Amino acid sequence: MLYLIIAISCLALLVLCGIAYQAFGARSDKRHFPAPGRLVEVEGHRLHLYELGSGSPAVILESGISASSLNWRAVQTESAKVTRVCSYDRAGLGWSEMGDQPCTPSSLATELRALLRRADVPPPYILVGHSFGGLVMRAFAASYPNETAGLVLVDPLDPAEWTPLTSEQRRIINRGVSLSRRGALAARIGVVRLCLNLLLAGNRLLPQMTAKAWSGRAYEVTDRIAGQVRKMPPETWPLVAAHWKQPKCFEGMARHFECLAESVKEIAQAPALEVPVIMLCGKLNDHPADPREHAKRISAQTRLILAEQSGHWIQLDEPQLVVSSIRELVEKARDLSAALSR
Repeated sequence: MLYLIIAISCLALLVLCGIAYQAFGARSDKRHFPAPGRLVEVEGHRLHLYELGSGSPAVILESGISASSLNWRAVQTESAKVTRVCSYDRAGLGWSEMGDQPCTPSSLATELRALLRRADVPPPYILVGHSFGGLVMRAFAASYPNETAGLVLVDPLDPAEWTPLTSEQRRIINRGVSLSRRGALAARIGVVRLCLNLLLAGNRLLPQMTAKAWSGRAYEVTDRIAGQVRKMPPETWPLVAAHWKQPKCFEGMARHFECLAESVKEIAQAPALEVPVIMLCGKLNDHPADPREHAKRISAQTRLILAEQSGHWIQLDEPQLVVSSIRELVEKARDLSAALSR
């Protein structure tokens, strides 16, 4: 009995130390890694908007299900040479605060439009969405066609691959929610912070062992994400790590997974768009369905481009391909605007 009391006391002490470690670290991160853009109040919470360049039409960059504005840094910097380019963080991710809106494409599109209006970013827009972000941009274009000049979809999620949901896909979604909640708990007691600090210092053994113990085989997913992060500019690595040390980011990811089935169903039932669309598909990524059929369902004006050297994260593998697609639609929108003004 005495040994049990000692063990419980030691565990409680470790947890308290972890909570203190997390609190002091979070305070330090806030000082050292402030938001590079503006924090704009929308529906009772603040969203982070990062802008570069000037001109019209404005380009709006939408990230994947758990990513932040940072994964667009190379594309945004280069595209800003020709027009105004805005990246942002959805509620709960990156520098944005947690909101209470459902994470479905229609709700997120409504929130994005409110952000752009509050930040005085006038339409028309070239909408660029990666993976899950492609669903959000399709919802935006469907709801606000008069404000949409074109879309660039970067290896977008195909609703046909998730309609109807299989038992395996439901298991994947439930697993994503569960692991995200566990991640939030690990972040609250400082475990995530410790592991990421060790990784940044070059020590991979303990973080890998911890990930395996905490999440089982899911550590393979974290390894893949870490591999994608290493493709980003090195100066962004500490910023990405600072975000993932926060429980908020895991909670934000869990909310996205909880709404994923509804999100897919929502866009599967959406009508085809009537704006120019360029769809980029990573040739090295596994696409169970035919990308050509996916492209046709999006719009009769969809042009499909296979990214020969890319997996799922084309903006990291071949950023110039995304940049050239953005420029093509910017020029097309400007030519149309000039013709209508004559």
